[in-house]
Amino acid sequence: MKLPDTDKLCDQLVRALKPHVGPKTGMVGLYTGGAWLAERLHSELRIEKPLGLMDIAFYRDDYAARGLKHDPKRTKIPFDVNGAEVLLVDDVLYTGRTVRAAMNELFDYGRPAGIALVVLADRGGRQLPICAQHCGVRLEVPAGMRLALKRDAAGRLALSLEPSRGA
Repeated sequence: MKLPDTDKLCDQLVRALKPHVGPKTGMVGLYTGGAWLAERLHSELRIEKPLGLMDIAFYRDDYAARGLKHDPKRTKIPFDVNGAEVLLVDDVLYTGRTVRAAMNELFDYGRPAGIALVVLADRGGRQLPICAQHCGVRLEVPAGMRLALKRDAAGRLALSLEPSRGA
């Protein structure tokens, strides 16, 4: 399966998001792939508020089963969420459970005026009624495979398919 060019998808997202960026716009990227994507989008969109980064590990509905990963990141949202128009950025949208956890955590920081979900890729397979307002590409992913965003040593992003580790 040939995967789309990540640079082209990022450029497409920048063009789609530009009309929605204003003084109330804040951006929060989800570790790890969503944070990489958010760093790029935030810079190219010249969003005034500093970039927020979020680790949703403690908010996952399967936390008891999965536990904390070996290298937990701390959530840092360096802007006032109250009244902000938040662009929540993740790399791949699948079941919707990660986004649900992220919204739960975001509301612990305040009450945003709105939240728009931005994803590089939507692979379908939703378990929750969550959709992206801004999406680079929608892909059919073969059963037993996982769509992941990788970053090389030079900082270039690329989508890859790998065997699934289970949900």
